Amino acid sequence: MRKEFHDVLGEAETAIMRILEFSFLLQGFVFLTPYSWSSHRSAVSRSGYESASKDFVPNDLEVQVPGRVFLVTGGNSGIGKATALEIAKRGGTVHLVCRDQARAEDARSEIIRESGNQNIFLHIVDLSDPKQIWKFVEKFKQEHKLNVLINNAGCMINKRELTEDGLEKNFATNTLGVYILTTSLIPVLEKEYDPRVITVSSGGMLVQKLNTDDLQSERTPFDGTMVYAQNKRQQVVLTEQWAQGHPAIHFSSMHPGWADTPGVRQAMPGFHARFRDRLRSDAQGADTVLWLALSSAAAAQPSGCFFQDRKPVSTHLPLARTFSSPAEEEKLIEILEQLAQTFK
Repeated sequence: MRKEFHDVLGEAETAIMRILEFSFLLQGFVFLTPYSWSSHRSAVSRSGYESASKDFVPNDLEVQVPGRVFLVTGGNSGIGKATALEIAKRGGTVHLVCRDQARAEDARSEIIRESGNQNIFLHIVDLSDPKQIWKFVEKFKQEHKLNVLINNAGCMINKRELTEDGLEKNFATNTLGVYILTTSLIPVLEKEYDPRVITVSSGGMLVQKLNTDDLQSERTPFDGTMVYAQNKRQQVVLTEQWAQGHPAIHFSSMHPGWADTPGVRQAMPGFHARFRDRLRSDAQGADTVLWLALSSAAAAQPSGCFFQDRKPVSTHLPLARTFSSPAEEEKLIEILEQLAQTFK
C-alpha cells in the first residue's frame, strides 16, 4: 500500500503520509489514563469521530451564550466557519478575522442568514503580517470586549515563500501571528468572566520535537508538511506556557481530526481524492473546538491541555523523543517576543 501511495501522491502529499502513518497508528494504542491516546476512539477519521461521539454528553453543547463575545480567525470556511455558525446559533457575538474580504463577506451573510443572529462582525487581517495584527488589536481592544479567542486560521505552503517583511509564510501565520494575536489580547480576555483561548493545532505535531534553532527554515531543506507540523508543535508548547503564566484564562489546543476542509482539498488534492470518504465533515472537525469554547465541562479540565474528541490526550507518542526542555521552550518565547516587538 505504501508503494501505491508514493505512485499516486505528489511530493508534498508523500510527506503528509508520514504524518498520517503516525496518526493512524494511534488507533492501535490503548492506555488507561485520561491523558493518553485511547484505541479507536482517538481515530482521526470520520469513523473515529462517530465512535468517540457515542460517549459525548449531549447536554454539554446545549447552551445559549448571549452577551459572550467570540473571535474566530479563519472564520470564512471549513472548521472556522462551522465553529462561528454554531456559536451564532447559540446567541454569541462573533468576530470573524479573515484575509479575503469577498469570501469573508459571503461567509458572514451566510452565518447571519442561517443563525438569525445579526451580531456577526468582520475584520480583514492578514495573519502573516505582524503589523496588521498589531494595528487590528489596538483598534479592537478599544471598541470591544472578548470572552473567547479561537485561533483557527493556518496555512501549509509547500514551497518556501517569504512575506513582504521577509518572514517564512508558514511560520509567520501559524506561529508568530498566533503569538502576537494571543498575547496582545490576553489583557482584554482577563477582564472578562470565564475567558478562554482555543488553538486549532494538529496531530501532525506528534512527529515533531520543538526546534528553536531554525524557526524559519533557513538552514535545512524545506519540507512544507514538516514545517507545518513543527508550527503545530510550537502552538502546543505556547498553549502550555500561556496556561502557566496566565491562570485566569483557560487555554487549550486541539486536533480536529482529518476533516474535508478547503485547506485539505487545496494543499493535498491527491490525498483528498483518495480518502475523502473517510474524512470528517467541517462540523465534526469543529465539534471539539465548540466544546472547548462553550461547555462548562471543558472549563473544568486543567488549562493547557491538548484535546481530541472532547478528551485530553498526550502531546507525545510513546518512545518518540519529542519532549522539549524548559530552556528550549523559554527560548521559543524569547525569540517570538523579540520578533513581535520589532513589528509593533
